Amino acid sequence: MSLESWAGGEIPELTRRVARRAFPKGSLAIRLRDSLGHVFGDALFAAAFPADGRPAAGPGALAMVSVMQYAERLSDRQAAEAVRARIDWKYLLGLELDDSGFDHSLLARFRARLVMHGLEERVLEAVLEAAGDQGLLRRGGRQRTDSTRVVADVRLLNRMEFVAETLRAALEALAAAAPKWLEQVLTERETDWLGRYGERADSWHGLPDGQDRDSWLRQVGEDGFHLLMAAWRPDAPDWLRRIPALQVLRQVWVQQYHRGSDGVHTREGEDVPPGHELLVSPYDTEARYGTKKTTSWTGYWLHLTETCDDETPRLITDVATASAADGDSEALPGIHSRLTERNLLPAEQLVDSGYVTAGTLVTARREHGIELVGPARPVAGGDGLQRFGHDHFQIDDAEREAICPGGHTSVSWAATHSSRRTRVPLVQIRFDAATCRACPLRPQCTTAGNGKWGRALTLREPAQRAALQQRRREQETDAWRERYRRRAGIKATICQIVHRTHARRSRYRTAAATHLGHCLAATAVNLIRIDAWQQGHRPERTRTTHLRRLLAHPSK
Repeated sequence: MSLESWAGGEIPELTRRVARRAFPKGSLAIRLRDSLGHVFGDALFAAAFPADGRPAAGPGALAMVSVMQYAERLSDRQAAEAVRARIDWKYLLGLELDDSGFDHSLLARFRARLVMHGLEERVLEAVLEAAGDQGLLRRGGRQRTDSTRVVADVRLLNRMEFVAETLRAALEALAAAAPKWLEQVLTERETDWLGRYGERADSWHGLPDGQDRDSWLRQVGEDGFHLLMAAWRPDAPDWLRRIPALQVLRQVWVQQYHRGSDGVHTREGEDVPPGHELLVSPYDTEARYGTKKTTSWTGYWLHLTETCDDETPRLITDVATASAADGDSEALPGIHSRLTERNLLPAEQLVDSGYVTAGTLVTARREHGIELVGPARPVAGGDGLQRFGHDHFQIDDAEREAICPGGHTSVSWAATHSSRRTRVPLVQIRFDAATCRACPLRPQCTTAGNGKWGRALTLREPAQRAALQQRRREQETDAWRERYRRRAGIKATICQIVHRTHARRSRYRTAAATHLGHCLAATAVNLIRIDAWQQGHRPERTRTTHLRRLLAHPSK
């Protein structure tokens, strides 16, 4: 596939006349071509294509088709058929009426090239630039951000299914790549390889051979170790170890098993890696297991940021795809960096409590000049009861001590840091256990005191603590609540992108391919909103029910 223009030039006169006659009121594709022109030039994707070679469909046209297939919920085959058969799509792409289009497989190859060269966000940026040129997008103002879950294109597996399916995937790959070597290795160990790993792992029908769960897991672990040891023997071909399925098998076995003098055992409890490192599928090694309240899934988070000023259409300015094991606040630095590169930083960003931490409040203001507007979470005890928070303590950083609501002074002040992953500098303050046990305010303060230490505080730097305390005071005022009300509109955007483009479930595997799908979906929503704005349709407020209107304004 070469970088040779296939479409996107002037619209042929016959195509123009027929399209106008067939669509007297226009269509989404026709109106977009008239208002925005040829949005995606081939030069945008030059890094992913050679300048010579056999001519094929131009990348600019393929980009537009990829976006339109999300706007109309089409598969690759249906999108290629639309290019061949639909007049308004030929108008959009500038094709002759007798143009036969292209094979649907080019769309998959085009997406693979974008992912390979890191051009996933190029389509979104092109539409944002075109909107800015027409005055539909401006820097500053207000934007809002929220997230929703995305289910990966894999099955949700329990532990038994996961390890068995990982081993089966490795055996299938080796059977195709090195059949003679694998046949010799399998004969070295007496086990029912075909009966256990010949079909897709499924624990729904119960355990084979009357085994219990632990013995079955150990059996699979021993089979996997046998295969790994054979692949890493000196006489095994070196290239075997570079097979992706075998590398995944090795990583999974490190996470799920340990092998000692007494045999193979599964890892349990704290011996299991943390959630952000733990693989959950052998086919998408970047998907993670996530939970939110009562919902659990395997996949990713989708973070959407959009404008929310009244003078311009509400356009999505940033799309972030994160692991399902990550927190919302971890996505903010990347969001702000990309908005800076696009010169689209807002003056005010409306978010929910998941994005608001002491660190994000200070960093957003200090590094990007953004006022992060969102409620700070209250400090609650482990049993869910509201207890004395950090605001109730008098902290003296100069003297390195704290005074509790009962008037007692801390006995320990030590520098520490957060988890091994984030390494945020912290200060840990502790109070005497005997003092806490005798304090009449203990039920409102802590359940500690039976061990060596009493109440403990873990604090960030003074500037971050002050920002968090100020936010907790602000969010109790009516003025702040009225200011924050505009954030609710982001839910409508999530609803639109989920229902219009089916973004709840990823079409592709790996985080980069999933992110490309999210960018295409967001670009499709932007084009739909630009079209609606240019036709005079303006966003409406949430409908007020008759009962609420009646009770709010009762008749006299």
